[in-house]
Amino acid sequence: MLMPSVAPPNPSVTPTAKQPPAAERVYAHVKQAVLERRYEGGMLLTEGELAEAVGVSRTPVREALLRLEVEGLIKLYPKKGAMVLPVSAQEIADVVETRLLVEEHAARKAVPAPAALIEELESLLATMREQVAAGDLAAVSVTDRCFHAAIVRSAGNRILDRLYEQLRDRQLRMGVAVMHAHPDRIAKNIAEHAEILEALRAGDPEAATAAVHRHVSWVRNLAQGDVR
Repeated sequence: MLMPSVAPPNPSVTPTAKQPPAAERVYAHVKQAVLERRYEGGMLLTEGELAEAVGVSRTPVREALLRLEVEGLIKLYPKKGAMVLPVSAQEIADVVETRLLVEEHAARKAVPAPAALIEELESLLATMREQVAAGDLAAVSVTDRCFHAAIVRSAGNRILDRLYEQLRDRQLRMGVAVMHAHPDRIAKNIAEHAEILEALRAGDPEAATAAVHRHVSWVRNLAQGDVR
């Protein structure tokens, strides 16, 4: 009995990638838009608009919005929608205080800085300059945080590293908001990153700590009011 022949698989045909669950897609869409300031503080988002934007039903939209409310990015209003919460003065003060505690300690421990850290910071600084030139503020905020996270990671304290990681979303959102509100600070931020790098390269823990303190603490001035 002859068995039917089976055609070999066509290597040029790739299987369709499986999409994440609908609620996860809505969550990622809204969170990214909030962090990049495409959805600004005070903006009201409706379930219908979000469902249409992502191409899903309203049920996963509700699930995603509940998750984002727990994270403190939005506030739900029954039968109305969800309001994007502005970056408050208290949030700014809390983030700055926590960053100073972690980053000053990490900068001191980073000295003498290993060659790998210096090379990574040089690369990130060059990338930031390119992103600033392109006007991509969301990307600048991400790279800015990577610069600081690399120094924190170099301290070798996993608990502090995890604590710092918890600030990620707040840092990214604040970074974009600050650059929009204070465009004159963009060039200054680049210069201050260069100062931190030079202090680490010179092996001067006091200079590195002082540079980090100046760079991070100025944001306290924004605590006079909300940054959307």
